[in-house]
Amino acid sequence: MLKFVVPAIIFFLVVLFWEKINEKIYQKFKIKINLIIFMAALLFLLAVLILLYF
Repeated sequence: MLKFVVPAIIFFLVVLFWEKINEKIYQKFKIKINLIIFMAALLFLLAVLILLYF
């Protein structure tokens, strides 16, 4: 049961404090984390599509 509760709590805290996390990363690296997540999701989707094609 612990292996289900701990990730749920971590996910809840990330969602709860998303704006503060995004702001800290933007101040440190001058890049929006939303852009990074979008690019990672796009690359993941592209990799899946390429693997399905071949």
